[in-house]
Amino acid sequence: MKKILPYLFLILFVSSYGQEHQYVTVQKVMKLMGSRFEITVVAANEEMGYINIEDAAAEIQRIERIISSWDESSETSEINRNAGIQPVKISSELFKLIERSKQVSEITDGAFDITFASMDQIWKFDGSMKYLPSKTEIKNSVAKVGFRKIIMNSDESTVFLEDKGMKIGFGAIGKGYAADRAKELLISKQVRAGIINAAGDLTTWGTKVSGEKWLIGIANPLSKDKIFSWLPIVESSVATSGNYEKFVTFGGVKYSHIIDPRTGYPASGINSVSIFTKTAELSDALATAVYIMGIDTGLALITQLRGTEAIIVDSENKIHKSNGILFENNK
Repeated sequence: MKKILPYLFLILFVSSYGQEHQYVTVQKVMKLMGSRFEITVVAANEEMGYINIEDAAAEIQRIERIISSWDESSETSEINRNAGIQPVKISSELFKLIERSKQVSEITDGAFDITFASMDQIWKFDGSMKYLPSKTEIKNSVAKVGFRKIIMNSDESTVFLEDKGMKIGFGAIGKGYAADRAKELLISKQVRAGIINAAGDLTTWGTKVSGEKWLIGIANPLSKDKIFSWLPIVESSVATSGNYEKFVTFGGVKYSHIIDPRTGYPASGINSVSIFTKTAELSDALATAVYIMGIDTGLALITQLRGTEAIIVDSENKIHKSNGILFENNK
């Protein structure tokens, strides 16, 4: 036996080494949740890679059926229909998502708020706006907004929106959550590595086939085709909020399509915010919140959150970042 053991070890080692080089990277772009999703996996072969991707897509579609406010049969639509009428019993999954959403609202002082869906759409970013809405119109537009009006009963697993006409929506957290759940599913199926890019909300695990870290490029807000820095990410997520395309300008002030749910006014002074955390869900929510909170207040919050980093590009294209971000500026 003593002579055989070293030989067996050598065979196993060579076999493992050979398998390492058989892995391939498989990628597919598809439209999910009304947005562009790009799913990349490292798999033993192409066929298995595409099966993995279809599994991830099915999970994302399952999430959409729960959180979509456009789907009248979704739990979210049921909550909205019963606003000001009665509590609605919902799944544990959606209850926990709403619970976490309220927690983000608390730490961001309402800059992130899923009841933003209650806002009257008085701002138009399609070129049709000729003048600013009045102060009264703006004040009235957010009258039904307020995360504290979401009443939750954990014993009954019910959610109740206090005011008639209130609505919740997951536009600023839903795609990140879906990306996380798809990632969890693939990891549970022993998919060794991959990237899920949910319309810019991106989460990764493992490494490339070569063993190198996944790299993401931070785009210049004034030219999306230009990268000012490449950053390696390992077991991490990133989301970006920006005013690249949707904005209006009045009196020389640029107003983005990202509206502060507390005031009804669009955020200004920032071109983009990129947030790095462990989950795409939190990255997604914080990117929107920090954009609204502004540079100083936003970075002050990020420094208090363990494992969270930020890159902010202001309206003058100047870069501000949290202490954990180290990169060379490659303009």
